[in-house]
Amino acid sequence: MAIFNFIINEIFGQGAIFLALVAAIGLIIQKKDWAEVIRGTAMTAIGFFVLNAGTGIIAGESISGIATAFNVLMPEAAAPPATVDIGGTYGTQIGIVMLVSFAINLLFARFTKWKSVFLTAHMLYWFPFVFIAAGVDAGLTGGKLIGLATLFTAVYMIVSPNLMKPLVKEVTGDDSFTIGHPTTALSLIAGYLAKFVGDKSKSTEELDIPASLGFLREVSITGTIVMALTYIVMAIILKVNGFNPGEVWGFAGGSTGIFTYIFTHAIKFGVGVTIMMQGVRMLIAEIVPAFKGIAEKVVPGAIPALDCPIIFGYAPNALIIGFITAMITSTITILLTAGMFPTVVIPLTFTCFFEIGTAAIIANATGGVRGCIIGSAVAGIVMVFLVGFGAHFFNNTIQPWMLVYGGQDFSLWGIVMGLIARLIS
Repeated sequence: MAIFNFIINEIFGQGAIFLALVAAIGLIIQKKDWAEVIRGTAMTAIGFFVLNAGTGIIAGESISGIATAFNVLMPEAAAPPATVDIGGTYGTQIGIVMLVSFAINLLFARFTKWKSVFLTAHMLYWFPFVFIAAGVDAGLTGGKLIGLATLFTAVYMIVSPNLMKPLVKEVTGDDSFTIGHPTTALSLIAGYLAKFVGDKSKSTEELDIPASLGFLREVSITGTIVMALTYIVMAIILKVNGFNPGEVWGFAGGSTGIFTYIFTHAIKFGVGVTIMMQGVRMLIAEIVPAFKGIAEKVVPGAIPALDCPIIFGYAPNALIIGFITAMITSTITILLTAGMFPTVVIPLTFTCFFEIGTAAIIANATGGVRGCIIGSAVAGIVMVFLVGFGAHFFNNTIQPWMLVYGGQDFSLWGIVMGLIARLIS
C-alpha cells in the first residue's frame, strides 16, 4: 500500500513530477548526455508549474466575483445538495482506476493504430473521479464500480485524443501532438459545424484591425478588457436588483472601491493569461522533443496528448472571441431554461474559457471567423444542457463541483456511464 500510495500520490498525482519523469525517460532513451537530461527534465517541470500558475490565476480570483454575483442573484444555486466526499472516501478506487487505465492506454498505443498517450496529468485523476462519482450516485460498489470506471476512463483516454488529432492538425499544421482534455465533445461540435457553415480562408487572426487598435491582438490585453466589461455589467445587474456590489464582493467599508476591485480582477485575468502562455511555450518546447524517445523505442509512433492551452498561441483572437460568445449564449440559455433542470445552472466561466476557447480555435481553423462565432455559440448552449441534465447523475455526489467544472466531456461521459451504471445496479 505504501508503494501504491507513493505511485498514485507522488507521481500520477503530481503533474510536474509525472511530466518531468516522462521527459527524463524520453531523453535517456535518446541517449542524451546528462546535462541535457537534467535541463530537459527541470524545464519540463518548471514549464508545468508556470502553466499551472497561470491557469490558477484565471480560474481563481480573477473570475471568482462573477460566480459570487450569480450566487447572490440566484440564491438557490448557493445551497447545493448534500454530497459524498468522492475524493476522500473513494481515493483508493480512484487510484486503481488511474493506474489500470493508463496501462491500458500504453498497451493500445503499443499494439494498435491508436497511438496517442494521455499525458494531461491532472486529468488522469479527474476522469476517474467523475466516473467513480457517477457509479456511486447510481448505487454501484466494489468490483462493479471499479471495473466500469476503469473501462470508461481507459476508453476515454484512447478515443478522445485520437478524435482530436485531425482537428489539432487543422490548427497546427502537424500531428506531433494532440489534445487530452475534456474539451473533445465541444470541439468536435464546433469544429465540424464550422466546417459546414464557415469559411476557413477568413481567419480570426487576420481580422482587419486598425493600427490604432493593434494592441487588441495581445490576448492578455483583450482578455483584461473583456473581464473588466464583464464585471461592470455584473455590477450594474447587482445594483438594478437591489444589491450593493461592495457587499457582494467584499470591499464595502474598506479603503478601496469598485474601480480598484474591477481593475485588479481584470488585470489579474490578463496576468494569468500571460503566465499561462509562457508556461505553454516552455512545456511544449521540452516535452514534445523528449517524448520522441519513447515514441521511437518503447511505443513506436506514439504521440503525446497534452493539455488544451498548448494550442492557445496558434489563434489567440479566436480564443477571446469564443470565450465572449460562449459567455453570452450560455447566459441567455441559463435564463431561458430556468426551472428545467434539477439544479440551478450558473455561468461556467472556466469551461467557457478553456474548453470552448479551445473549441473556438479549432472552429476558426475549420471555418474562419464565421465558423468560430457560430461554433462557439452552439457550444455554449450545449454546455448548459450538459450540466443541467448531468445533475440527474451527480446530484448526490459532485454536483456543486460540476457546476464549476462541468458542461463538457465530464458531463457527457458521466451521463452515459450513469445510465449504464443504473442498468447494472
